[in-house]
Amino acid sequence: MGTEKRLGEEEGVSNHQFHTTRLTPSYRIDLRNPTNEYVDQFFNANQVSDWSNLSWKEIGKPYEVKSLASSKKEWEKKHGEMSVKTSWEFFNRSFHNWFVKDIPAELKNSKKQLLSYFSRFQLREVKHALGETARLSLWNYAHRIEDGVWDPRGKRALFEGLDVKKPRILFLGAAEGYEAMQLYAMYPEGEVVMVDYDEFCHTDRFGHFPTTYPFLGIDPATNHHKVWYKDQMNIHYMVEDIRNLPFGKEFDIVLSVGLLEHFPDEYKEAVMDWHRKFLKPGGYVIMTTPRLQLKSRLFYKIMADVMNHTYRELMDIRQMGLYVYEGGFNIKRHGYIKVHNGIVAQPR
Repeated sequence: MGTEKRLGEEEGVSNHQFHTTRLTPSYRIDLRNPTNEYVDQFFNANQVSDWSNLSWKEIGKPYEVKSLASSKKEWEKKHGEMSVKTSWEFFNRSFHNWFVKDIPAELKNSKKQLLSYFSRFQLREVKHALGETARLSLWNYAHRIEDGVWDPRGKRALFEGLDVKKPRILFLGAAEGYEAMQLYAMYPEGEVVMVDYDEFCHTDRFGHFPTTYPFLGIDPATNHHKVWYKDQMNIHYMVEDIRNLPFGKEFDIVLSVGLLEHFPDEYKEAVMDWHRKFLKPGGYVIMTTPRLQLKSRLFYKIMADVMNHTYRELMDIRQMGLYVYEGGFNIKRHGYIKVHNGIVAQPR
């Protein structure tokens, strides 16, 4: 990742480039819809008119993903129950390993190995190669072809219309920090503080995020659309436990992506309090969680060895929203994009 030429650094991105998309060996570059129009095509918004009328009896609880990574199960056989922090360390290294793969090359090699094992009737190796080919094919489709993990058009549609200028943005559980960088591009000249308690997220997931990846946003000098890159942004990365952060209510936006669903119900109120704790009066909380849908359940089943080291739930937008509403927030916008629920909220 990160070896290609950066678009528009010297000559500016042309209108032709702005409306294109292309594939790299590891991910998709998407410069379509630069003015963030037609948001309804990418964000199915506001299905619930009155959150106070919803009840858990009516909507049910989230679906718990119970298929665990084999590396977690093997570790626990030797050492006992894996701690939450160790679980995240396993997940981050596993997930990052897939983000940096040359997927077409690996798929070609995997299929070649499969045919070789099959021709020699090595059935155990055939089974393993079939599983690896299935995982590579699914990852290629979900992340590289469909761009479901990053989903820039969907995320920009979710982030549209915030009443902020030069905002301070706090990203809780930041990992590689993608969504905060997208927010910075849309609302530039502020500051991003990313927080994760796994050092690997700072050094590798964020540290090796491609400096060539273009984020569509705004040029504050002209108010025209512009491409931003990671190293043009005012970003500070803290390796720290969220519970130990030294900040007060000093951020315009507090962001989390795939955080809430990793906590059983008895901890969800505390998770919502983390978001409220650091928010300025009038500030925004932005949250996403993976959607409860059949293809998501299949994804986490097939990709269990890659993804499932931690407690995880899949929610529909009503379930996610009710947690947020019961946590003391008014929901300003809600809906879903390709594979995520999304909510913009403010404290009551």
